[in-house]
Amino acid sequence: MGLIADHPRRVLAVTSIGSFMGPLDITVVALALPVMGRELGLSFSGGIWVSALYLVVYTLVLVPAGRLADEWGRLRVWRIGAAIFVAASLASGLAHGSVMLLISRAFQGVGGAILASTAAALITAVYPPQHRGRAIGINVTILYLGLATGPLIGGLIAQHLGWRWIFLVNIPVGLAALAISADLQEERLHRGRPRLDLPGTALLGAGLALTMVALTFGPLWGWTSGRVLALGGLGIALLAAFVVAELHTDAPLVDLGLFRRSRIFAAGSIAALLNYTAMFGVITLTAILLQVEGQRSAAHAGWILVVTPSVMVLLTPFAGRLSDRIGSRLLSTSGMIIVAAGLVVLSMVPDGAPTDRVISGLLMVGVGMALFSSPNTSAVMGAAPRERLAVASSIVSMMRSTGQTLSLAILGTIAAAPLGPDGGSLLFRGEGGVEYLGGYHRAMLAGAVIAVVGAVASSVRGPVKTSG
Repeated sequence: MGLIADHPRRVLAVTSIGSFMGPLDITVVALALPVMGRELGLSFSGGIWVSALYLVVYTLVLVPAGRLADEWGRLRVWRIGAAIFVAASLASGLAHGSVMLLISRAFQGVGGAILASTAAALITAVYPPQHRGRAIGINVTILYLGLATGPLIGGLIAQHLGWRWIFLVNIPVGLAALAISADLQEERLHRGRPRLDLPGTALLGAGLALTMVALTFGPLWGWTSGRVLALGGLGIALLAAFVVAELHTDAPLVDLGLFRRSRIFAAGSIAALLNYTAMFGVITLTAILLQVEGQRSAAHAGWILVVTPSVMVLLTPFAGRLSDRIGSRLLSTSGMIIVAAGLVVLSMVPDGAPTDRVISGLLMVGVGMALFSSPNTSAVMGAAPRERLAVASSIVSMMRSTGQTLSLAILGTIAAAPLGPDGGSLLFRGEGGVEYLGGYHRAMLAGAVIAVVGAVASSVRGPVKTSG
């Protein structure tokens, strides 16, 4: 056996496997839902829940998992998360009814959240500051690759192997990651029984759940409906109560002092939230545009959308290495501005969605994301105390998943608004392309405005002071 500090490359390898699988399962079901729905008899709302439940549970578990990881040991908790994810993937692939599928998807969200909340913490713990940006850059590249290629991978697997294999393929990959890490060990940071802030966990969980359900189903139920307003209002109230409670407990679930003590941590976390809000919905909305307005097949659209993750794969490690030399502020802020410029290009795509115009916008978004992601994550993690690395990692992941939900809700609502209440059925029939194009233009402009605000938030961070 060897300490994880003596095997940084193996730590990077196993955490990157988890960083690919968890985000992949957020988006992989998109193109498999029609086949899955027919076989299992899912209703329209049931189909939405197959995707939404994973993301909701994923977000709820992130911070508690990070807290437990800092107490119990990050590698130990990572292994627990990997085991849960593998078992839940098996259950999802073998599900013969909607209830079983939804339950197993919820447990997949638990496992995915644990993997996400420990990855950056483990990398930060084993890599020195001068090499941390490069290592996190590689991990972030793999993470985004999982998010962005999910629809393409899901479509190909569902078409050629059947929808169950979108879950079953996780099993050998997860088992391989556990095997690679089997002989590694880490020194436990805290002795004694771990303390978990149960009231804070309950307030945060309930607040996030209610708020995210309101955001997820707002387009379906109507943004002014009583259900959406009640759930959203109560969720926000519970989140406010969570903040107050955390300020008056000796062992808070989220150390809000991280935001007060470090302008880098606060500005970087807010910038991450705004970044994901600005761009995450672009892939889904552009996929619809290419098929409805551009008359491309799903496979053709999928290959066009690979442009963004491909650029990120090429440039993100470079951006991570560069941030080790010049810091994060210039790179992250410039990245957000380039994302905004790419969204402006997409907001001017003409009728027929010409491939060259779409690719040019997606290309700029990919470049901007590459410049932003790993430098920002490296700076935020470097600003956190070593004994709170997993909590800091889970906060970054929570900002990402919350931004993803906000992006789909805000940009999706703007894009679909011109279609009226029957917009969803029109798009499924391949109609309403002209109206959708106008809504798409406005959604991309809204994303660009959010990205500019994120650039301002990123620019106010101070000089990097690493925690070592």
